[in-house]
Amino acid sequence: MSVTSGRSPRPVVLRDIKGSPKVRSLIDGANDMMKAMGYTEHGHRHVEVVAGITRYILEKLESPDRYVELSMIAAHLHDIGNVINRIDHPLTGANLAYQLLNELGMPVPEISLILGAIGNHEELAGAPISLMGAAVIIADKSDVHRTRVQNPILETFDIHDRVNYAVTKSRVDMDTTTKTIALKLDIDQTFATVMEYFEIFLSRMVMCRKAAQFFGYRFTLEANGTHLE
Repeated sequence: MSVTSGRSPRPVVLRDIKGSPKVRSLIDGANDMMKAMGYTEHGHRHVEVVAGITRYILEKLESPDRYVELSMIAAHLHDIGNVINRIDHPLTGANLAYQLLNELGMPVPEISLILGAIGNHEELAGAPISLMGAAVIIADKSDVHRTRVQNPILETFDIHDRVNYAVTKSRVDMDTTTKTIALKLDIDQTFATVMEYFEIFLSRMVMCRKAAQFFGYRFTLEANGTHLE
């Protein structure tokens, strides 16, 4: 987890990333691509949520401040590869992130930590390879909520639209005493059932479980107050 100082006159921070016109354009472009393909929102709202949950997890784990900052940068950049294609977007996103961060003067040892987290955040080919990566995985997969639905026509919702739209409240709670991290959902079953949630999110929940195990926690799910393992 060691982080070295670099050639930049001051450390690159999340504020620099959020203020970059290039980053903003890449996130906008990635979300435009996802919207055109019929996917839920993957834009500025999503990365803000993922960065916030990532920070919450790592602060609970008492990670160093600089490590938390780098992890939030990884969370903010994790989906920029979607601007090219949904397929292999963690890998293309990591390549784009290297160019952006190197341009800003971030030292390569810090960039390397971020690239590993970005490149391993998807369930098909990724794995929790660091605390940073594990936190980003859980944060990313936990962002299910009706505000992510980009399809304006209710009658044409597919199962992903319906399941996301059904979730009226989503939160991550971490208990350091019981070593448990819980995703708690309020689901309006008028739009989708709990079983439909599992139908499309099972692989994501399995990855969250592996990520939690990486830092010695147990991952659980609560839907409408019912505890599910």
